[in-house]
Amino acid sequence: MNRMAKTAAVALAFASGLALAGCSGGSPTTTPSTSDTGSSTATTEAPVTMTLWHNGTGDKSQLYWQDVIRAFEAQYPNVTVDVQVVQNEDLDGKLQTAMQAGTPPDIFLQRGGGKLQDMINAGMVQDITSSVSSDITTNMSAALGLNTIDGKVYAMPMSFQPEGLWYNQDLFTKAGITTNPTDMTSFNAAVSSLKAASIAPIALGAQDAWPAAHWFYSFALRECSQQVVQSLTAAGQDLSDPCWLKAIQDVQTLANTQPFNNNFLSTVAQQGAASSAGLVANGQASMELMGAWEPGVIGDLTPDKNPLASLRFFPFPAVDGGQGDPSAMMAGSDGYSCSSKAPEPACTNFLNFIGQKSWVEQYATAYTTMPSRTDAAEVVTDQSLQEAMQAYSNAKYVVLWFDTSLGSDVGNAVNQQIVNLLAGQTDPAGALAAMQAAIKAG
Repeated sequence: MNRMAKTAAVALAFASGLALAGCSGGSPTTTPSTSDTGSSTATTEAPVTMTLWHNGTGDKSQLYWQDVIRAFEAQYPNVTVDVQVVQNEDLDGKLQTAMQAGTPPDIFLQRGGGKLQDMINAGMVQDITSSVSSDITTNMSAALGLNTIDGKVYAMPMSFQPEGLWYNQDLFTKAGITTNPTDMTSFNAAVSSLKAASIAPIALGAQDAWPAAHWFYSFALRECSQQVVQSLTAAGQDLSDPCWLKAIQDVQTLANTQPFNNNFLSTVAQQGAASSAGLVANGQASMELMGAWEPGVIGDLTPDKNPLASLRFFPFPAVDGGQGDPSAMMAGSDGYSCSSKAPEPACTNFLNFIGQKSWVEQYATAYTTMPSRTDAAEVVTDQSLQEAMQAYSNAKYVVLWFDTSLGSDVGNAVNQQIVNLLAGQTDPAGALAAMQAAIKAG
């Protein structure tokens, strides 16, 4: 079974076990009980300092990490954890630079797939399989699967993030849209209604490339069969199936309706009020195609820095004649890895610490996202996330983001071709040929 197929299998297992619930979780500042953490104090062999890189730029997420570290250092008094917050769009590049220089952070955000494989090949990330606690393997088995390569675990997942359309229900109502689009006919009708109401239908931060490319990936998930999409990273796989070209043509067809915000090619995705997420947060655009981190990002960008009460979710629409199941979803997981130079057992102790139910729940609350543990699902109270969880539980199959599966170099090259397409610098056939070349060269 190839890597993407294994990813789909474990993700689907997680989906089938995920239950919706309506009760709230604890405050992000709550310290786990002694029963969660084991003994109240512990020591390592010698005093050590570890560096941690995360992408939580919001106030709540930064407070979460402060609380985690305070509690961890209280239990492990010989360990000090120094934190660096790295903006999400800068993280991959900074990690690559640090690793090439031989100065990686000890603990860092990890998204799995080909990007993780590249780090494994370079000997820059630890195999933590034997160090993961039995409690975590029991309650996080599927999420761990997204961070597993060749049977070995390389990261501690903290969230599960299915992708779809996050939209402002108030703007839909203003435009007279009463039901969520389920296919491209109803989706295009919604776009027309929003434009008629002088509302930008879709927020797109194409300057960061990947948000534009995910429209191609989502169309491909609808146009291509399960076998085709799950074999994308298999040895010798290319984009010769006609469904890939059809998916690029779908992007072109959508773009021709001019559904995106003004200056979308120079708009960033997730940082600041003028970003694509900021446009949704401030009522200047109706919807955005993103993963389940979106409610948290939007909440940090509203004027009062509170969740957008009218934010809702619907899965990517079906396409006429598509070979993919209309319930299939793309998803990922934010996990944390130990670099190969990280001190042991301090680093894996830290990963097991944050993988406990209490801290996973608080992570989901602080980031306004879906928790990685199946026994923590009840912490999700945000309506849009509950809708995403329901869609996820109904998905026939789930695949990891294509660009993550392909690895940084190939994934970035494929992403850029969709930007070139939207900029009028290439056509669907040209974009496909360039993607094929990048995959072959990679």
